[in-house]
Amino acid sequence: MTRNAQTADDLVQECLVRALSKQHLWVEGTELRAWLFTIMHNQYVNSVRQAVRQGSEVGVSDTEPSLTRAANQDRRLELRDLDRALALLPEEQRSVILLVGLEGMAYQTVAEVVGIAVGTIRSRLSRGREELRKLMGMVPDRRADARMARSATKPTSSTAIAA
Repeated sequence: MTRNAQTADDLVQECLVRALSKQHLWVEGTELRAWLFTIMHNQYVNSVRQAVRQGSEVGVSDTEPSLTRAANQDRRLELRDLDRALALLPEEQRSVILLVGLEGMAYQTVAEVVGIAVGTIRSRLSRGREELRKLMGMVPDRRADARMARSATKPTSSTAIAA
């Protein structure tokens, strides 16, 4: 009934205490086991009703994983760095990256919006992504590291990522 060994032991003990205190109510010749199960069932129902009224207790070990949370400042710092790196890109590369990467637009649609050929969109996107990799430190590049270090001392631009 209880699906918990400790609670089941408590229920059996409560049942036996109740049976001993009410032994004068047992009718000789009837099934003792059935009488004890009836007492146990009634004790269980009473405990469930009481738990509903008072709220049930939950052990700390059951909720331990949800009490702690991993630090999440890494994402914020990565977004800050991405914002700075995007601000360092030439406007034509930044706009193409934002339209394709952030807005999810198709190359053909971006070409129509910007007013240039699809091949040029692909070229700007490729060059912009490569430069972003360098600026974000995914590909080693001393010049990109220096540019990012300088941009860290300046306030970030308001690109679409910051919003």
